[in-house]
This record gives sequence, structure tokens and C-alpha cells, in this order.
Amino acid sequence: MLLLDASIWVAAGMSANPAHEDALAVIRSDQAVVSLDLTLYEVMNAIALKYRQPDDAARLCRVILRRSGDRLMRLDAELLDGLRVEMADHGLTAYDAAYVAAARRTGSQLVSIDVRDLVSKGLAVTPDAAV
Repeated sequence: MLLLDASIWVAAGMSANPAHEDALAVIRSDQAVVSLDLTLYEVMNAIALKYRQPDDAARLCRVILRRSGDRLMRLDAELLDGLRVEMADHGLTAYDAAYVAAARRTGSQLVSIDVRDLVSKGLAVTPDAAV
């Protein structure tokens, strides 16, 4: 199972993104996808505000919901505890720590374009390594 962070979804949704093709390949793979509800907010912010494409952002969020199915995770006490541990252990933001904690909890491979904070620390793999 794969847990795709918002960077993967944004790259897949924006053809000008250098990781667009690799991100699309991961999303289109046969592997099951787990998502955080946090991802929906991050994708809306990135595409609607940064790229000024709110309709595209909403469409992509619908894809996330469909692709994740019943594997959409919400913050609960267990995830909150895991998030706190990952922040302390790795110096991550709450957002990144939530992805790491969720991946650990579900036994999923975290996929991200965030090389500095996640991939370089061995907490995630890039999309080309996930397919």
C-alpha cells in the first residue's frame, strides 16, 4: 500500500511540474492508496491559491477521494500520538509528521517529492522509486 503526500498529488495535477509523469505513474499504479484528510486541504491550498486553479483543485480532490476509497484517514488520538513522536524524533513539521505516522500505522510506503525533509531521512521514497 502507498501513502501519497500532497506533493505527489499536486505534481500529478500540474503538467508543468517536473515530477508530473512520475507522480501520475504512482497514482495510476495498481497499488492501493491510503490518504490523509490533511492531503485534501494541502492540495486545495496549493492548486487553488498558488496556481489559481480552484476548479482543478476540486477535481483533483475528488480523484483523491475516489482513489483512496475507505482508506481516507482522519486525525485521531493514535495518529496524534504518532505525529508527536515523529516530530520529536525527526524534527518534522506536524504536516510531514502526520504522513510519516500514518504510513507507519498502516504499514504503507510513504511517497513524496520532499527530498529534504522526508526522502533524505529515509522516511519516504520518490515517486520513481515507488513504481
